[in-house]
Amino acid sequence: MNTYETRAARIMQRIQELATISENEQGVTRTFGTPAFLAGRALVQRWMEAAGLAVRVDSIGNLRARFVSPNPAAKTFVLASHIDTVVNAGKFDGPLGVLLGLDMLEQLVQQQAQLPFHIELIAFSDEEGVRYHTTYLGSKVVTGAFDQSLLHRRDAKGITLADAITTMGGNVEQLASDAMPAADWLGYFEVHIEQGPVLWERDIPVAVVTAIAGQQRVEVTFRGMAGHAGTVPMNMRQDALAGVAEFVLAVEHFGLVHKETIVATVGKLDIRNAASNVIPGEVTCSLDLRSADPTRLASAYDALRAQTEAIARRRNLGLHWDLIQYTAPITCDAGLNNLLAQAITESGYEVVPLVSGAGHDAVPISAVSRATMLFVRCFKGISHNPLENVEERDLAATLQVVDRFLSSVISF
Repeated sequence: MNTYETRAARIMQRIQELATISENEQGVTRTFGTPAFLAGRALVQRWMEAAGLAVRVDSIGNLRARFVSPNPAAKTFVLASHIDTVVNAGKFDGPLGVLLGLDMLEQLVQQQAQLPFHIELIAFSDEEGVRYHTTYLGSKVVTGAFDQSLLHRRDAKGITLADAITTMGGNVEQLASDAMPAADWLGYFEVHIEQGPVLWERDIPVAVVTAIAGQQRVEVTFRGMAGHAGTVPMNMRQDALAGVAEFVLAVEHFGLVHKETIVATVGKLDIRNAASNVIPGEVTCSLDLRSADPTRLASAYDALRAQTEAIARRRNLGLHWDLIQYTAPITCDAGLNNLLAQAITESGYEVVPLVSGAGHDAVPISAVSRATMLFVRCFKGISHNPLENVEERDLAATLQVVDRFLSSVISF
């Protein structure tokens, strides 16, 4: 019997199998374009093809499976998430949505369903932005918003994005043709772990995402003067790392003062020519700012930049401030959210509205299509961590909700 429990168990088995494919043995690491990423994508592709779906890989490396409607004028409803990861990730961030979407399409194939619209399941190739420090590469290609200047960006090994795409088998000249015209979109739906503790603490399996916070990513470089650690007097140093240390604490303090509306994080640090007996002469770090309020996000950016410039002046350091990425906050579609809330209620669960502090591919998609998201309860809200976990009972509840939701979309 094909119950929600048996379907959940099969999805979980696939998630566990995909998680065995990693760049290293600790946690799960499948960054864009790496051999591990390609192997993971190939596994998911085999599952899609075995389901009887029309499958292709586009030029940015997105894996796209299509359930075709007999309606010649049909639009496309997209189910999607991503299969790339951060370094030392968990098993569920991204793959949960892709493999749950695959289960939904398998049910439609088995039922020989005749839908008034196409359904395209997309496993986006790069949502996390680890390798090239810019998120949503995959979804921006699908929406037609890809920035061609990014093709010249280099990773830590000096490999350009254009070369990485070519190595993966893609064609940079075809990126624009992989976009889906805005007129062809019926809607977008993404299932994702919550990445926060609300559902865990309340023991509720799912939540409706009402909005997604905007974010600004900055690369900050302090330049001083490298020197011998044993010979340069303390009061005569231009220590770039000391400047970064003050910057990190300033970011933390700002985030704590404005904790109701802003989160601020320094998550990466690179000391050039680092040695224990050398005063650091150049240090680069990251800054990640997020808020659901665009005005507060902009004011936080300006305030922290001013504080950073003051630190550099006071310490006689050079400063390079480079805005890597800006994404505005978005609001999810009210009509689709109402259908999702109705599906949750009909499934016997409380409707919990949540704002996502994390970014998702729904952000660029919202520029061309109405979009909605469903959060799934995860262990203590932990994500981007090997401890990330989803219980099968919550996955079974999610399947019940999604089944009802898709049925309502069909008749909407």
